[in-house]
Parts: sequence; structure tokens; C-alpha cells
Amino acid sequence: MIASLNPATGAELARFAPHSEEDVTRALDAAVAAQSSWRRHDITRRTSLLREMARVLRAGKDAYALLITEEMGKPIAEAEAEIEKCAVTCEHYAEHAPAYLADRPVASDAAESAVVYDPLGVVLAVMPWNFPFWQFFRFAAPALAAGNGVLLKHADNVPRCALAVEQVVAAAGAPEGLCRTLMVEVASVAAVIADPRVAAVTLTGSTGAGSAVAAQAAAVLKKQVLELGGSDPYIVLADADIPRAAATAVKARYLNAGQSCVSAKRFIVEAAVADAFADALTCAAAALTVGDPLDRATDIGPMARADLRATLHDQVGRSVAAGADLRTGGEPAERPGWFYPPTVLDHVTPGMAAFDEETFGPVAAITRAADAEEAIALANRTEYGLGAALWTRGLARARVFARALDAGAVFVNGMVASDPRLPFGGVKRSGYGRELGACGIREFVNTKTLWIGPTPNASPGDALR
Repeated sequence: MIASLNPATGAELARFAPHSEEDVTRALDAAVAAQSSWRRHDITRRTSLLREMARVLRAGKDAYALLITEEMGKPIAEAEAEIEKCAVTCEHYAEHAPAYLADRPVASDAAESAVVYDPLGVVLAVMPWNFPFWQFFRFAAPALAAGNGVLLKHADNVPRCALAVEQVVAAAGAPEGLCRTLMVEVASVAAVIADPRVAAVTLTGSTGAGSAVAAQAAAVLKKQVLELGGSDPYIVLADADIPRAAATAVKARYLNAGQSCVSAKRFIVEAAVADAFADALTCAAAALTVGDPLDRATDIGPMARADLRATLHDQVGRSVAAGADLRTGGEPAERPGWFYPPTVLDHVTPGMAAFDEETFGPVAAITRAADAEEAIALANRTEYGLGAALWTRGLARARVFARALDAGAVFVNGMVASDPRLPFGGVKRSGYGRELGACGIREFVNTKTLWIGPTPNASPGDALR
């Protein structure tokens, strides 16, 4: 059974029987049939669906945000912001997909040539629980605009959100079957990937899950996009605006209770300003309100699952045992639900769990660097490479350091965040491929060369209009 639990109380909200093999087969057949027609629709028809998806999201924002908060625990204001971001992304692709997907004529002697973008087919999305609407729509909006069909295998702890996003697309007027949720358990995913009706797969999740899906997809030679774990550095150099860097660090680390691949995790600070930064971050973290995520005064809700909290607490314990200084937090809250307080560890060094591993929860690890060059070296001393933040007033050297950082995105004097206008993804064990922007919409298309030689009695340009 697939159960939905309230992480603020531990109470069961709903229970679902997994889809049978026959259910999955029917969903696959319906998706293929719908996509074979959808791909032939003009781009104007496809983008009109996205505009209507944005309207449906905003019209149901209160209900959808409540669903997110009840099922995975983020504060209600953050859940509302998640819904709005989904709507904005749908509108972005509604406006820009025609340009992103337009044929690109290429100069060719005595012939007409162009690069054209055709949809791949039905794409399976294996999605996580931490942003249960956003992770889906940032993939689905460009995929649908490009003419693909969409199958969703969501995380087992957010089944009601999984059904809700399918309902959004259907309510917007999508052809029946074009977007379907597969209520299946993890063990069934490999068979879906191997099915010839599935053209490609995208996954957002842990590095372990990404490795498994990559192997399964590679075995049947199917395209993958993987957005995986992260241990993002937040580098603060001696010439940085320390009060602003510390204030932004609180949001960068503790948004969504720190449960984000792209949240700042390792705070690498030049020694000259390390005490000032550590004091400011600790004070701000200790002042955050932990409580009922439906209460608008709450800053941090519960973690999404009990096992996630146990793993995080073990990482904190091992880091302290290895010599890290626990400045605040560090003990699970004694109350119902899976709450963990905002925690700050100082004097964290390579070899400690909080430096070497991805800490997926409200724990900030401060590492002190002798100088800027050591700070960059420490930032790169990780198997991950998703995002990185760099704080300095020296913008000329910031551009040099940014190019030296092993990351899919570098934000200078700001926190790393996804933006529908910009590509998003990582390097190293943070995955490959890109979502969002023009790059994102072109991941699940066939980039096709079209060459047309001279034809007697044909008007120039006819074939490529």
C-alpha cells in the first residue's frame, strides 16, 4: 500500500492500492495514443494548454498549497509560493516555447537546410517529495509544449499531490491520457522504463536513485535527465557584506526545512570574517520559529519522514564526535511529528559527515578557510556539483572564481535558486542534463537535421515554411 502521512503529527491521511500491471498497461496505451495526436497540434494549441494550466493552478492555489503542507510539511506560505512558481513557469513556456522550438535555417550551398525539433514521445518522470508540484511542472510544462506525453511516478509519501497534478493538467483541457500518474512502488519503475512505449526518463532525487534509473535506462538505450543530490557551498570572502550574507544564508539553508538539493549546505568562510559570520548565522537560526506548518508564524515545519530525520541526526552526531562545534540545535524536538530544530555546526572540516555527505535537513555546516583560494578549493572538494553561492565585493575576481567552481550554477551575492528563464542542473554526482530555459525544453526532443536539395519548379523556401 502507498500511504500518505502528515509529518507534523504522524497521522495517516490516506492510503492507496498500487496500480496493477493492467492499470499501468492501460495508462501507457492511453499516453501513446494521446501523444501521437498531441505532437501534430500546432504550437499555439500546445501553449494554450500551458496558459490554462497556470490559470487552474492559481484558481486552486489555496487547496493545492494545503495539500502540499499536509502531505510533506512545508510552511503554508512556502507551499503557496510553490504553486505560484509553477504557474509562472507554465506562462514562461507558453510565451517562449515557439521561439525555443522554432526551426533554425542553416546556410547551405545549393540546398535548403534547417535544424528542427520533434518530440521524443512519452516521457516518464520519477519525482521527489520535497517540492511535489514544482518538480513536476518544471519538467511537464516544457515537455508538453514540445509535443511529448507525460507519465509521473511520484515519491511514495506524496500520493495525493501526485493525483492532484494530474488533475491540474486534465482540468486545463489536455487530451485524455496525455498526462497520467502511475501509482506504483519503486520496484515497478524498472519495468516501466524498459517498456517500449516509454521514450525517455527524467529523475529528480538522490544520487543513489539516479544511478539506478540511469542504469535501467541505459540498458534499453533511452535518454535520461538526472537532477540529483547536492552539497552546495556558500562561500563568504573577507570583503563580503557580512550582515547581508548571513541574513541570506538563513533562507538559503533553512527554506523548506533545508530539504532541497540546491540549498546551501557548506558555509565556507574566510577566516578573517568567520567569527562574525558564524555569530550572525547562529543568532538568526536560533530565532527561527519551529512549529505547525499551517501557522503563518512558523518558519520551519517538520521534516518529511521519520527516517530522514534519523539520518540527519546521525550526521550531526558523527560530526560533533569528530570535532565539530555544535552552536545551536542538534536534538530532535520532543513533540509529535518529525521536527528538527535549525542547527549550526562550526569548525567543520573535510572528513566529517557534515562536510562530506549531503545533509538533507536544517543543518548548516561552517568551514573556515585561510584565504580565498583555499575557500574555492574546499568548495570543490565534494563529489557533488549542483549550485554554489559566492559572496564578495570584488566582482572582477568573482567572475574568475565562478568559472573555477564545479557547479551547474553559481550565484554571486545571492542565494542559488531555479528560474524558468535559466538552465538548471548539475555536474559530477549531481547528475547531467538540464531543466528550464531553452536548454530544458530541448532535452526531450529529436534535434533533427532537415536538408532539401534543389528541386526543379519548386519555389525557394517552400519546404521549410
